[in-house]
Amino acid sequence: MQVEQLTTAAGQAMEGPFLITPQVFGDDRGFFYESWNQRHFDEAVGAPTTFCQDNNSLSSRGVLRGLHYQLEPQSQGKLVRCTAGAILDVAVDLRSSSATFGQWVAAELSGENHQQLWVPVGFAHGFLTLSASAAVLYKASGFWSKSCERSLRWNDPQLAIAWPLDRLGGDAPLLAEKDAAAPSLAEALAAGEVFA
Repeated sequence: MQVEQLTTAAGQAMEGPFLITPQVFGDDRGFFYESWNQRHFDEAVGAPTTFCQDNNSLSSRGVLRGLHYQLEPQSQGKLVRCTAGAILDVAVDLRSSSATFGQWVAAELSGENHQQLWVPVGFAHGFLTLSASAAVLYKASGFWSKSCERSLRWNDPQLAIAWPLDRLGGDAPLLAEKDAAAPSLAEALAAGEVFA
């Protein structure tokens, strides 16, 4: 397993999220790789991590899910992978005391590259489906809670996320109603709905 720290669009290293690339053993019969190892993951994070929920989604091309996060007491870290198809997976730093507050990192996850993105507590998460469809599986370190769940606007100019919309053939992303109506980072900050 290879662990890679990610950098923001400004080239600044971001503490917290990281990209995991497994060692894949393949031949003309197919492939095998270890998709989860508690010991290796805890070493990468630097502390024991417990996951209590697995989530699966299937999305068609152009579906944009997010940017989602949960506040205390039901905050969530997410270990995300795409098992079929391809997505651009994004994490936004919502830790107000962080040097990278309001900045983002991204990685293209696919059924071919087998990579996973760790999105720790304190970050919003979202993804854009780049292939005809994409199956996404993620482990969550906290249970879903409607009262703690929040969203950020996917196209907030302050975040300036470089979504590869050109790969949608000119179509606009497909959003859930709650994501289309999500507040900006400035509004979330004013409401006290970010992390310390």
